[in-house]
Parts: sequence; C-alpha cells; structure tokens
Amino acid sequence: MKKLLLIPLAALGVLLIPAAPAAAHPLGNFSVNQYAGLTLHPDRVDVAVAVDIAEIPTYQERAAVDADHDGTVTDAERAAFATAGCREFAGAFEARAGDRLTWTVPAADYVLNPAAGGLTTSRLTCSLTAPATVRSKVTVTNRYRADRVGWRELTAVGDGVRLVDSPIPAQSVSDGLRSYPSDLLSSPVDVRSATLRVAPGTGSDAAPATLSGGTFVGHWTAAAERRFQAVAGDRNLTPLVATLAVLLALVLGAGHALLPGHGKTVLAVYLAGRRRRIRDVLAIGGTVTLSHTGGVLALGLLLSTSAAFVGERLLGYLGLASGLIVAAVGVGMLVKSLRGHRHHHHHHHDHHHHHGEGKFSLAGIGLAGGLVPSPSALVVLLGAIGLGRTGFGVLLVVAYGVGMALTLTAAGLLLITVQQRIRIPFRIPVAAPTLTAGLVTIVGLGLALRAVVAV
Repeated sequence: MKKLLLIPLAALGVLLIPAAPAAAHPLGNFSVNQYAGLTLHPDRVDVAVAVDIAEIPTYQERAAVDADHDGTVTDAERAAFATAGCREFAGAFEARAGDRLTWTVPAADYVLNPAAGGLTTSRLTCSLTAPATVRSKVTVTNRYRADRVGWRELTAVGDGVRLVDSPIPAQSVSDGLRSYPSDLLSSPVDVRSATLRVAPGTGSDAAPATLSGGTFVGHWTAAAERRFQAVAGDRNLTPLVATLAVLLALVLGAGHALLPGHGKTVLAVYLAGRRRRIRDVLAIGGTVTLSHTGGVLALGLLLSTSAAFVGERLLGYLGLASGLIVAAVGVGMLVKSLRGHRHHHHHHHDHHHHHGEGKFSLAGIGLAGGLVPSPSALVVLLGAIGLGRTGFGVLLVVAYGVGMALTLTAAGLLLITVQQRIRIPFRIPVAAPTLTAGLVTIVGLGLALRAVVAV
C-alpha cells in the first residue's frame, strides 16, 4: 500500500524539479528553426546555415532520410539528405548585390539527436558561398519553409568591407540555434529579410546581439511536458514507469485544460444560463475526452503517413473548427431563445432555456473543448508507435484527455455548487437566455478569429 502511495508523490516530484534555463525548441515540437550567418567579403558572400528541426517534422521526414526504408539511417543516406536539404535552402535564400547571387554548397551535414518521447530531433548545417562584387548594398530574403512556425535568425559581419548601421546583429543570440535564450521565448526571433549597406574598410556598425523579450509564462508547463515525454519514451518500460507515465498524463492533461482556449469560458457562460444539472457537466467532460483522444489519433495518423501535412497548420484549422462549433451552438441557442420569448413569453426563462436546448448543444461544447489536440500528447503517441508500443501510446493519450475532462468537469461542478449555495434576490443578467446565447456566440467567433490569425 505504501508503494502505491509513493507513485503519485513521485509524479508530483518529477513535475516540481526546477526547470532548465531554456526550452529545447522555442515554439514547440512542430517548429523548424533557422539561422543564417552572413559574412560579406569584397568579392563574395558566405553563409553559415543551421536548421534545427523539432520532433514532429523530423518524424515526418524519416521516410525521405531512410531512402531504402530498412529502418536504419546510414551515413550515406544522411549525406544525401543533407545535400538535398542544403540545395533546397540555397534555392529559397535569395541574396542580391545588384544581380541575384548564385549559391554553391561546399559543405552539408545532417544529424539526428535523441529527444522527447523516444523521438529524435534533427539538425541540418550548410555552407553557402557565391561570387559577388560587394560595394554599396546587399539584400537578403529567407523563404525557406516559410509556412513552418519557428525561430528565424539572421546575422552579418564584414571581412574586408564595413557594414554601416546594420539592422541585424553580428553575433547570434542563440549560438547558432544551440542555446535559445529563455527570456526571449515569449517573443521569438522572426527575421526573414535585411538590407545591408556596405562601405570600404573593416568592422561593422552592427545591431547589438541582444533583443528585448517578455517573460516566458509557459516555462514550467513546457518543462513538465518534456519530463512526461521523457518518462513515456523510456525504453526500459517497467510497471512502475508505465504507471508514473499514466499519472503524469492525467496531471498534464488537467493542466493543459487550464491554458487559454480550452472551453472554460464557454462552459461557464453556457452553464450559467441553464438549469443546474450535474449530468450536463459530466456529458461535456466525457465528450472532451473522446474528442481530444480522437483528434490526437487522427492527427497522428495523418502526420505519420505523409510529410506534406504541416502539423501547426492542421492545429490551426482544428482551432477554427472549434470556434465555429461554439458559435453555431450560440446561434442555435439565440434563435431558440428569441423564438421562445416571442411565443412563450409568459413562461419562466430558465425553463424555456433548458427546454430549447438539446443534446446538440452539450455535444458541441464538449467537442469544442477537446477538438484541438495537445502537441505533447501527439509527441508521446508518435514516440510510442516508433518504439512498438502503440497500445501504450493510445492509453497515455486517453489519460491526457481524461485529465482535461476532469478540469473542465470540476469547473462546471464548482459553478453549479456556487449557484446552489448563493441565493441572490435578483436575476443575474448572464442567466438570461438571450444574453447567454449571445455571449457563447461571441466567444466562439473570438476563438475562430484567433485561429485564423494563427494560420
């Protein structure tokens, strides 16, 4: 019995370990992060390139890297993939010194590194060079994988020429994507173009190698999720480790539901305008679990079968769908409320409001709460598939969804308890069916708009 009690304490202890100073990837497991360091000479331009690719896009590229599909990446396959990747970068990295520069690729490398959930990250490095007469101005534009979310950094120095008031720094703030500054992660670097003015001489008047950034609010959560992924991806899966992973999935799922955009506002407004029924809250919680689990499994299937799918864009579309579902529920509530008010104005508002809504509203609110999958749960699922533990991966995804549902259910039950305990002599405006329906519609449209901006 004492050993069983130690398991949840161990899970809590894992989450309370102090976090590392910086996240592995500033924008998460979907990111493709890029650095290009330019050196301008009087007769040529050199570029040192690094592309740091997070777990999920690396997973999607595995078939292209392992050309013979035998499950092992050889040095020859890595070299071939590196050459192709650097040529792709060279084609998308446009530089002009009068005419457009034509790049050659003297060196290319591609390495895989162990990472979260039993998956790997990858790092592509390239050396580009092009002949050029560097006299007055050089413009650069980086269009490499422009559709992928990620850190984009440019630096420039002069060797034999002098940069005048350079808009980009001379030194990398991330050490060439080796160490991302934790205090900048809330506003990551996204520099895709620059115009460099050049004069005879040496040295440069470059921008400082520091940038202003806010506090990284999600630092603790990100550290906890990385530890969960590490436990779930442990190759020595003992019963204790498996149980710990399931408990961590529950805890992190519950914490994930506390983040913005997971239906708490909608749930609160929705329940405030309904009759106080516990079974409604439980129905929403169950739907959240099913929709989140189904979303992770479906997205995992899509990402594992094709590298053409951009994971963060798919998440954006799901966020849009979630917002539109909430808005549709709100519109339905509004129509029924206005119709009921017109034809049954002598009835009690709360009675009509409850009567006018059905299973569609409950299912819609629950579906919206769990429709957007957690990238952390997705990493664990893909890692489990790669380790031959698909069933265990599905179990962890289910536990993650249950954790989310528990948080939302607890919030709903708390609201019901407050409504029952506190007797207010006048009607709360938000309890009016029409106003409630309007608020649900507005929140849904707000979620959809935020998703459109993100896509």
